[in-house]
Amino acid sequence: MRVLQHPSPNFGPRRNGQTPSVVVIHYTAMQSAGAAITRLCDPDAEVSAHYLIAMSGEITQLVQEDQRAWHAGAGQWRGQADVNSRSIGIELDNAGTHPFSEPQMAALEFLLKGIMRRWPIHPDDVIGHSDMAPGRKIDPGPRFDWARLARQGLAGPVEAAGNGDFLTAASAAGFTADVPEAALLQATRLRFAPWRSGPLTEEDCALCHRV
Repeated sequence: MRVLQHPSPNFGPRRNGQTPSVVVIHYTAMQSAGAAITRLCDPDAEVSAHYLIAMSGEITQLVQEDQRAWHAGAGQWRGQADVNSRSIGIELDNAGTHPFSEPQMAALEFLLKGIMRRWPIHPDDVIGHSDMAPGRKIDPGPRFDWARLARQGLAGPVEAAGNGDFLTAASAAGFTADVPEAALLQATRLRFAPWRSGPLTEEDCALCHRV
């Protein structure tokens, strides 16, 4: 599958010698893939990502994988901040209000397989923006098919984490950002059970996909 090149000036070196160990998936929430690329390449915007995948499935690389793109912002995953320095960011052309297209998902799977061959990234560390920034971000949102990726070993977990206590389970699964429990519950539901609402339930402690 062809990967187009459209270099963005918005990047820098990864800090403290870090290399990619996480993939963060976003949605663009813009009118088109072209509009998103323009913004991700605008020096005044000071944002970028390594890749953007259009609804058509076209993949555009904006920043080289060994460089630090500016996509994650404030947040934490597995107890570590500065997620930008240890992650690869992938933007999906989607407003967050409709399903992700089949060509786009197929292109994402192709891209993830390559990234995970090139870098020591475990499926458990393919995450959404909302996973590392609960309460601040909701992308890639409730329409994103995480279970599809999990079935192929491209995301996880596929087994329950923790010991039955929600906060313990969430922390064990990687959700370590210091946020209120309500924000954490929303983030874990976006990832594992976007159909669920209301107060915390026993099922919320089983942070896994039904694959």
